[in-house]
Amino acid sequence: MKLVIQRVKNASVTIDNDVFSSINQGFLVLFGAEKGDSIEQADWLANKISVLRCFSDENGKMNLSIKDIRGEMLIVSQFTLCADTKKGTRPSFDNAMPPEEANRMYKYFIDKVKEHNIPVKTGEFGAHMEVGLLNDGPVTFIMNAP
Repeated sequence: MKLVIQRVKNASVTIDNDVFSSINQGFLVLFGAEKGDSIEQADWLANKISVLRCFSDENGKMNLSIKDIRGEMLIVSQFTLCADTKKGTRPSFDNAMPPEEANRMYKYFIDKVKEHNIPVKTGEFGAHMEVGLLNDGPVTFIMNAP
């Protein structure tokens, strides 16, 4: 399981020229599930991201979590995070979890984040989405499940 976490001032998902969801300050999270990923890994990632201290305190230090700032999360499925680009010039998606299973894992991860009392918005699994964001910093982290 892979996450790309971007600290944002705002972010949105547009589908078919309509804004599907949007957030203000918080995280835009791109979520990719790979074959063999487990709910225990999703639990670990949801717990970790909810306490990750990467928002600035009054001294400008990354010392506050998303909960501390009362931020929001926009979680978007992105199977391309699971691409293998080592061979050739066309990415292989053999490592990506099959769509039905990946959607269940995506929904599970969203529910686990919500258990931390963090407001969550989402994209639409499998849809062609336009994702807009104003990255704050820029601050971007890549997080892999153990």
